[in-house]
Amino acid sequence: MRRRVGIALSGVLALAIVRAGAFLALAAGVSLLNMAPVAQLPWLTWGVWLFLLATPVQVFGGWSFYVGAWAALQRRALNMDMLIALGTSVAYLYSVVVVFAPQLLPVDIDERGVYFEVSAVVIAFVLLGKYMEEIIKQRSSAAVRRLLDLQPASATVIREGQEMTVPAEAVLQGDLVLVRPGEKVPADGVVVEGQSSLDEALITGESLPVSKQPGAELIGGTINGRGLLRFTATRVGAETALAQIIRIVEEAQASSAPVQRLADRVTAWFVPAVVAVAFAAFALWTLAGSFSSGLLAFIAVLVISCPCALGIATPAALMVGVGKGAELGILIRSGEVLERVERLTTVVFDKTGTLTQGKPALTQVVPMAGQSREQVLQLAASLEHCSEHPLAAALLEAASAEGLALLPARDFQAQVGEGVQAVVQAVVQAVVGDQALWLGNRALARRVVPQLPGTVQHAVQQLETAGNTVMLLGQGEAVLGLLAVADTVRPEARQAVELLQRRRIQVVMLSPRRRAICCCSATTCAMW
Repeated sequence: MRRRVGIALSGVLALAIVRAGAFLALAAGVSLLNMAPVAQLPWLTWGVWLFLLATPVQVFGGWSFYVGAWAALQRRALNMDMLIALGTSVAYLYSVVVVFAPQLLPVDIDERGVYFEVSAVVIAFVLLGKYMEEIIKQRSSAAVRRLLDLQPASATVIREGQEMTVPAEAVLQGDLVLVRPGEKVPADGVVVEGQSSLDEALITGESLPVSKQPGAELIGGTINGRGLLRFTATRVGAETALAQIIRIVEEAQASSAPVQRLADRVTAWFVPAVVAVAFAAFALWTLAGSFSSGLLAFIAVLVISCPCALGIATPAALMVGVGKGAELGILIRSGEVLERVERLTTVVFDKTGTLTQGKPALTQVVPMAGQSREQVLQLAASLEHCSEHPLAAALLEAASAEGLALLPARDFQAQVGEGVQAVVQAVVQAVVGDQALWLGNRALARRVVPQLPGTVQHAVQQLETAGNTVMLLGQGEAVLGLLAVADTVRPEARQAVELLQRRRIQVVMLSPRRRAICCCSATTCAMW
């Protein structure tokens, strides 16, 4: 799939530029030459010049229309290819007869009355439209390509006690798989050994790493943190959650909406009707004594009546809609669903990464034990300097914004799912010299401080009620301060919710996060 996508991208873009440019240039040359006051040469007359320029466009550029028309005739059907092939061929062949065998026509027609430029321009611009449609399709498939990039190329499995590296698609259900720090999970499964935190943001939208212990489920395509994990593969190949997401997007892009099926039915009747009208016009003008006017009317009806809006614009709009939705994180199951959007009564939003920024930011610092706000933030950022956790990034970003210098730290240790510990060189009131500090959640704090003071517990509870994730900073059994981090609401989220509410659409937020966090986000977004 990845190879096919790469070939399609490079081939379509190159071919579109070269062929469309060539056909447009030739078509423009035919049109300009037809108007230019160039003196006639003995053999290269006006008609011959036009013939030489229009023939490559008609033969090579129009070949795809002839193939499509022939395939339609074999199915006993008429399509747009038939219209274009018939109209341009009649114009081209008529012009050839005028230039090289005028004696076959019942009336004398001047060489300047040929229609080489008509056939060339129509073919060139229709081809340009088709190439633009192909480019749009490739851009619309960008979301699928990004999902494919989430799949690792290889996996480490343990079979008969031996570690071996195999292609990711060769992982079998029941295999024992080893995932090292920083690697992608090759299949869905259940942890049997090890502890780590995984980045699931690209699959679930969860901004914070998710802690995994034995018995926890893993999702293929997620990224392992610092721990080493062994898990049993439960779903592989097309059965994984990532593969099913990719399948949903591909099926939606290939599906036909009701309006597209209507367009297909209209086109099936429209083309025969246009052909019938064209022949009727030709017959009536010929019976009226004007063969050339009849031929011109025949060509005009066939060429102008091409139902591009029905046959090309509808599927292109569907493809772009599905692709743009996937690019923005909205998976549209089918074209029919996309068409039914106008009748929505309820919109259910995910919280993380949809209504919120999708990444944590420092919201509050509560100093304790005689420390200042700046000292607590400086010590916490110095502790997290060696960490890759998103919460660490939030503290480092806040410290940098306030111009706080990081203090040297050594003997760094990360406690999976709890926090970090390190020795920091500091000279700040209660912390003097090289002192071992710790920073983490309640679990780490309770392990270091068996009985947290009531004031600390009350402050932590207040911050969590406001929708924050709270980190405690301490030295030994002394708590030096609290740092509150939250996934803040997007600036445009409230505007989007209010817009839906004005249209009488009910707005609901669905999230697995704590009720306090969800209530805080909902209040900010004006959901109640």
